[in-house]
Amino acid sequence: MATYIVGDIQGCLDELKQLLTTTQFDPCKDQLWIAGDLVARGPKSLQTLRFVKKLGDSARIVLGNHDLHLLAVSLGIHRIKEKDQTAAIFSAEDKDELLTWLRHQPLFAEHDEFVMCHAGISPQWDLATARCCAQEVEQILQSNDWHWLIENMYSNQPDLWHEQLQGIDRYRYIINAFTRMRFCFADARLDMECKLPPNEIDNDQLMPWFDLPTRITLGKTVLFGHWAALEGHNGIDEIGLDTGCVWGGSLTMLRWEDKQFFVQPAL
Repeated sequence: MATYIVGDIQGCLDELKQLLTTTQFDPCKDQLWIAGDLVARGPKSLQTLRFVKKLGDSARIVLGNHDLHLLAVSLGIHRIKEKDQTAAIFSAEDKDELLTWLRHQPLFAEHDEFVMCHAGISPQWDLATARCCAQEVEQILQSNDWHWLIENMYSNQPDLWHEQLQGIDRYRYIINAFTRMRFCFADARLDMECKLPPNEIDNDQLMPWFDLPTRITLGKTVLFGHWAALEGHNGIDEIGLDTGCVWGGSLTMLRWEDKQFFVQPAL
């Protein structure tokens, strides 16, 4: 059995299938872990949802910001973004089935040796807190109250975690940390504006969430996507897998057991 982890697919299904062929992925014995953003700006978002859903227990998925945005579009809260190619999902006969399946996916997935989320783990959280925070939001998202959560999740505030946060403020922070975070300020506040590579930042108060000196380590490697400008990242206890396939870069997959990377250029 092999465990493969792949970065943001964003509808780039052809590249995913090529990687699975290259690695000789066998859904009967192997597992595919996907670090969020199944859909958005690639050409085959609908087909990607169908393909991953059909993998069943052979696939482990976490939700990304584009996946949550798709749910917001399904509720009429937002329109499809100009650059997204998700319209086909809303005219598909299996639309409701796919969207229900999607909102029942977690924000956080855990392996014996690593954890996976879309953007990262708040530097203020230990492992137990990350688990509990994910479960809080997942329970609402999978309940009849999920409309309320999606309708109210859009905000950059609060930007600092404390255990006393309650209600939508608490849930917003959790969602933003797991699905949107890139940089933090020195005091651990989340910055939701900057998307540049770290080497282009001229603000010495901003740093990647994984470089914050006060960050609580989890005792497991954090696997994440979301940040294409990193062009991949292999740190001490964190690995970034988004290499911008949808932007003309590549789709990157890691085989966990031997730490071998497989790279498929955009087709």
